[in-house]
Formats: sequence, C-alpha cells, structure tokens
Amino acid sequence: MNAPRDGQRLFLAGAWAEPDAGYYEVVDPATEETVGRAPEASGDQVLAACAAAREAFGAWSRTPAAERAAVLGRAADLIRSRLKEYADLARAETGATTGTARAMQVGVAAARFRRYATVEPAEWPVPPQINEAGPMGKAGVMGALAVRQPVGVVACITSYNNPWANPAGKVAPALAMGNTVVVKPAPQDPLSVYRMAEALEEAGAPPGVLNVVSGRSAGAGRAAVASPDVDMVSFTGSTAVGQHIAEVCGRDMKRQLMELGGKGAAVVLDDADLASAVAGIGTTFSFYSGQICTAPTRVLVQRGLYDRLVDGLAAYARRLTVGDPAAPDTVVGPVISAAHRARVESYVELARKEGATVVTGGERPPLEKGFYVAPTVLADCTNDMRAAREEIFGPVVCVIPFDDEEEGVALANDSDYGLLDYVWSADVARAFRVARRLRAGGVGINTVGRNMEAPFGGFKRSGVGRDVGSYALHAYSEVQAIVWPG
Repeated sequence: MNAPRDGQRLFLAGAWAEPDAGYYEVVDPATEETVGRAPEASGDQVLAACAAAREAFGAWSRTPAAERAAVLGRAADLIRSRLKEYADLARAETGATTGTARAMQVGVAAARFRRYATVEPAEWPVPPQINEAGPMGKAGVMGALAVRQPVGVVACITSYNNPWANPAGKVAPALAMGNTVVVKPAPQDPLSVYRMAEALEEAGAPPGVLNVVSGRSAGAGRAAVASPDVDMVSFTGSTAVGQHIAEVCGRDMKRQLMELGGKGAAVVLDDADLASAVAGIGTTFSFYSGQICTAPTRVLVQRGLYDRLVDGLAAYARRLTVGDPAAPDTVVGPVISAAHRARVESYVELARKEGATVVTGGERPPLEKGFYVAPTVLADCTNDMRAAREEIFGPVVCVIPFDDEEEGVALANDSDYGLLDYVWSADVARAFRVARRLRAGGVGINTVGRNMEAPFGGFKRSGVGRDVGSYALHAYSEVQAIVWPG
C-alpha cells in the first residue's frame, strides 16, 4: 500500500518508503482544505534515490528499446484507464478546472507516455569520407555511424502548474532513451506525481528506474542537483532557480534542459482579425488562472486597433466565470496559494502606481474561500513597467500600443524572456516576416495552439535546450560517433 492514512510514502528503488523528515499538508487552493499529506524527504533519502537510479542505469540502458517502449505504453494505458480518479486529485491539488485536469493534465500525460512508446531509430549513417594516406593509416574510405546514447541519471525537477503533463514530458522520453530518473515534484502538488510512479511500477518499470522524492524545502532539489550520481538536470520553473542550477551543473559539466520564465508578446498588427485576436489572447492569458509560462501577457497592438482591442479583451475577461473548479461552467479557478495570490495582486497595484489603467479585474472575486484573482486587463502600459517586464504568473495582461511594424518587433524583443510569442495579421507573408524577427523559441501565427511535435524551449532567460516530440529524444541523449575503415 503506497498511501497509508498517515500520509503518502516516497518511491525509492522500487519500494514505498517512509520519509525521514515527516509529512506536510497539501492544500486545495479552491477550498483551503487539506487534500492529503506529502512526504518530506531527507537529504540522505534524496541521495539514496540518486544512487538507486545509478545502480539501475546499467541494466535499463541495455534493455532493448522496444521493451522500454512497452513499459511506457502500458503506463499510458493505466493512466488513461484512471483518468477520472487522477484528474480529481489533480484538480484538488492545483485548483485547475475539471476540464483542464482531465484533458490538459492527465490526458496529455497519457498521450506523452503513448508517444514515447513508439520506438524511433537511435542510430543513423554519416556520409563516408575518402581519406588520403597519412601518418594515421592508409588511404581509403572511412565509414561512420551516429548513435544516440542515454545521458545517464536524470534529475527532473518539475513545476506546480501541471503535475501530470510536465513530469510526463520529462520522464517518458528520458526512460525511452534508456536513462533512469529521479523526480523532485513541486511541493504544492506532489501527490499526482506519486500516482504516475504507481502507474509505471504496475507497468513493469524495474526498481530504481524511476524514483520520486518530495519536500517543501529547497534542500531536496539541491541535493538531487548536486548528487555525484546525477548526469543531467531537467528543470521547469523560475529563471532565478534555473540560474542557480546552471551554476551547480557547470562545475561538474552536467547536462541541462531548462524551461524557465516567459513574458510572451502578442503582436497584433493593424490588419488583424480583431475577433480572432481577442479570443486567442483572452483564452490563453486566463487559462489555468494565468499560471502558464506560454501566456501572451504582453499584448502589443498597432495603434489603429488599440482602443477596440482593449475594449474587446475587457469584455472577454468580464464574461469568464470565476469559481469552483469542479463546477462545469467555471473557466477560471484559483491560483495555487495565498502567497501567490498576494504576489499577483502586488503587481496589479504596482502597475496602477506606474500609471497603468485597470480596465477590468484587479480585485478578489466575492467568494468565501479559495485563492482567487479576477482576470485583469491593464491598459495604458509601457514596456518599461515592471508589470510588463516581469513574469506575474496570474490572469493579468498588459496592453501596449505601437505605431509601426518596426516598433512592434522592437518592443516584443525588448524583454529578458523569449519563450513563446504570437503574431496576428491577415497578411500571412507579413506575419511570417514578423515572426522570423522575434527572439523567441516559438511563435504562433493567428493561433494560440501548439504542434506537439514542434520543438519547445526558450531564447534568453526563458531556458536552455529544446524538447517535445523527437526533440526530447535528442535532449535526453548524447550522440556518439563510431568510425571504421571502409
């Protein structure tokens, strides 16, 4: 039994272990009630998890790729079969709406395990080279093969905003490539990650291939990053924490994959379909109460459309139903905690002081419990305001005017971040021209949708590396060249 009444156990070396440092409560951000008790791993237990992953690496890396893939496929089926149970837990831990928990959290996780249950080639030929005779050998043809090899032990440190899809996007490709994994989930919602471990255990993952260690303090994550048994760190979270991890990894030349902050620009040109732009931006900046790094939270609008777009976004925001995530008509649930709500509110107040106009929102909805923030539209913003430059991670959008295409591109690129930007224009050639000038890892043209085979990652302080689709297999592998005389 992995979840006794006194609290969830850690998952170490294929066994469910009592935590050395006790338990802490996981709180439902909608009701402020306790969802369950999560284990607090000690530093020694984190190091033991890393050692278990190191011990399991040899056998798992030599397991045929098709057998590894079969484990992932069985895990996908188990997760899908328990969709309601797992989604109910995710909703309680995160405050996500029922639809979001089912489709975008648990549903996406199952799809990611299924995606990497498809075996892809791990080697490919390199064009032969004709060598002249020299001191190293005779003249002739040199053949070569490029081979993907697993990196080794991967420490995956995950974000609170998606306790299913985010870990699955790390664990599934890492295991598919033959790595072993230690997951340190976000402290706010770790219980879902233990259910993922449960599914992988039942699917036949050998002991030590996956380990899960949770904790409220930063100590657990720091121990995993610094462990000599860890070869790579895959991190999703704030830029500040990412910078610290990069410094530690740099000392030992550990591989890194970082998905960090975002302050996405939506460049709305004067020929854009206004209704499409309003719907796309309105849907995305309010999704999951704005707690997504890909949200277009800086809306840059060519001046001729500015007033109409502000009015359209404000009207859209006012129509959004804020409340109980379990209610079928709710669109916007709570943010993750009282502390985070206070942070979001502080940015709205700061924007007021800096001269922005709160067109709608900026207040707490009239609900008795829960950490709610009303969807907020800030107009009369400038790109130098802190609310326009720093990641708020809440349902708040800043609208900034510009005069011409050149200025719009300059404003979009004037940011420390560069994860995902957007362009709206009726002229596709114009939209592509602007998109190619944006310093962002991804650009959506007249859409906020994503292609889940397209590479995902950021420029500048938004991260290092690319994952998703086949790109994740590259991220969790090293390329080895094998050369022979032809």
